[in-house]
Amino acid sequence: MNTTANSELIEPESAEFTVAPPAPNFDHLAKVYRWMEIFTFGPFLALCRKAFLPELVTARRALVLGDGDGRFTNELLRENSQVQIDALDASSAMLDALLRRTEANRRRVSVHCADAREWQPERATYDLVVTHFFLDCLTTDECRRLAARLWSAVSPSAVWVVSEFAVPDGRFGRLVAHPLIGLLYRAFGVLTGLRIRSLPDHHAALREAGFALERRRTRLCGLLVSEMWTPRPEA
Repeated sequence: MNTTANSELIEPESAEFTVAPPAPNFDHLAKVYRWMEIFTFGPFLALCRKAFLPELVTARRALVLGDGDGRFTNELLRENSQVQIDALDASSAMLDALLRRTEANRRRVSVHCADAREWQPERATYDLVVTHFFLDCLTTDECRRLAARLWSAVSPSAVWVVSEFAVPDGRFGRLVAHPLIGLLYRAFGVLTGLRIRSLPDHHAALREAGFALERRRTRLCGLLVSEMWTPRPEA
């Protein structure tokens, strides 16, 4: 996310810990989620998810958070014949869809129906973490706490792949990206009960937790970003 031009869309820091509101309910969108995505953004969200896929063939244990109906999880399993995946989602219907989609590789997938804001990793051996269009459902403080937990659950050579929306600098960001993202938040608020209304500063959250941004690609004039983060040795 471009943090230099997002002042109107970045959550302010909160000094106090508050009880997390209920997780949004994506259950009734599980069957139509793919078509909603294609109707609104065509192939571009899928292209963002797969931006670094060819480079993930060496991963052996992956944590995939909020992959929805499992399209990326299925692609990763097909690309990497050795990886074992823990798939986490608060929606049981989405996890059911993920398991159906990954049927051919079911033995390499373990699902966890839980709220990522509260879930504690059982293993400290992940060499790949994936969050595609997931962090935008969290506040900056929630991203910060999640990143801190995951930093202690990954190997020193791990990779964290992030796909997200962003508000780029300039006229396009101000006139197109900003109102479009606001519209998406309002729509998902109605459809799922999502209470977040602005993009978190996930850059700050990941850096504070000890991760460093290694690579970044953009699409649709900067509206969509794909990023690769790694743990800093000195963190």
